[in-house]
Parts: sequence; structure tokens; C-alpha cells
Amino acid sequence: MSETTVVCLGDSITRGQVSVPYVDLLRSRFPEHRIVNAGVNYDLAYNALGRLEQVIAERPDVVTVLLGTNDANATLSERNRRMMTRTRKLPTRPTAQWFRENLEAIVTRLGAETGARIALLGLPVIGEELDSEPLRRAGEYSGIVREVAAAHDCAYLPLHERQVEYLRATGHRPGTRYRDGMLLSSTAATQHFVLRREFDAISAGRGLLLSTDTVHQNSTGARMIAELIAEFVEVG
Repeated sequence: MSETTVVCLGDSITRGQVSVPYVDLLRSRFPEHRIVNAGVNYDLAYNALGRLEQVIAERPDVVTVLLGTNDANATLSERNRRMMTRTRKLPTRPTAQWFRENLEAIVTRLGAETGARIALLGLPVIGEELDSEPLRRAGEYSGIVREVAAAHDCAYLPLHERQVEYLRATGHRPGTRYRDGMLLSSTAATQHFVLRREFDAISAGRGLLLSTDTVHQNSTGARMIAELIAEFVEVG
């Protein structure tokens, strides 16, 4: 089988430093392929659009795009908006429409300059309470991703739907609720890098099934991402 170059474009969930690295799972599954991690911590779609040259330079056969969590998170509180605007040097207030415009620009340019097969993933859940505003917001942004994929003849990989179905099937009541700001993610990072706790142990200790901090993925969440991408890669 000839080598296929797969570029995974995304944010910290793709980068895999503070989240179980789904890109590594893909590398284990496809040792014959070249899997490129193009994840950058804190990125919104706007930031990813600004670094597409790096993706195009890889001459990819397949590009997967997992973006939107930070875009959605930035709209959940004024605190989050200020933090994202400052750290990622955003030129305007984050909105759903701005996310759509940036995602469409990403897909348009990738399609024009790479010829790669492109798959857009829905967002992972934000928080694990099914009736919560953060999870609803992730669903709304996943709807945008699905619409952009349809409009640009790309594949849509239903990560959000799969994670919501999983939470519903388990009857899960999370032990930790979503909070704005960085407290949950920073304390998870401290537990992992300083206390050497595994991500799954952090997740279990917080009563979470898919994430360590209501955003970043444990091994269950990461496997769902890897499985969806693997199915797409194999179809080609």
C-alpha cells in the first residue's frame, strides 16, 4: 500500500499535550501512512486559517479539520471572550457567523490548493451535562460545521452526535460541571505533568466519561475521534 499523507488540523485537542493524543492512535493504526499533527493550543478557526501554508506545504492526500471548541467556548462568557481575544490576538468579537466564515475560508483554500480529501469533524461535547448551555453551544457549532461540509462537498464526521449518544446511553450524571476560565484545564495539567497522573485517572476522579476537564479528551473521547477519522481514511 502506498503512503498516504494525512494532516490533522486543529487546536489543543489535536495537539494532544493536555488531551489524550488521538493523532498517536491514528499513527498506531496506520503505520504505513504519514500522519501529521497540525494542532496548536488555543487556536480558533481564525488562527488556523492564518497558518494554512504549513498544511499545504505537507502536500496532503487527506486533511481532517477539528476546530470550533475554542470558538464556541469564547462565546460562553465575557471572561472567556476576553481571554481568547488577548491570547490569540483576535481582530473582532468571536461569533458563530465569524466561525462559519473562517471555516468556509479554510475549506475553500484547502480544496483549491491541495486537492486533498477533506473531512470536517463536529465538536466534542463541552461539558457532559446533556441539558446544559455549553453542550448545546457545542451542538450549534457542530451544526455549522455540518452545513459548511455539505455546502463545500466535504465529509462530515459526526463526533458531536456520537459523544452525545454515548452520554445518553450511559445515563451519565457528571461529577464535574463545566466552568468558564482556565481552572479545570490548568489543574488537570498540573495533575498530569507534575503529579504524573494519567489522563483517564484525572477524568475518573472528576466523574467524567469523555474528558479530563469538560473539554480535553480522555482515552474514550480520543478513541472516538480516531475511529471516525480512520473510517474516513480507509474509505479512500
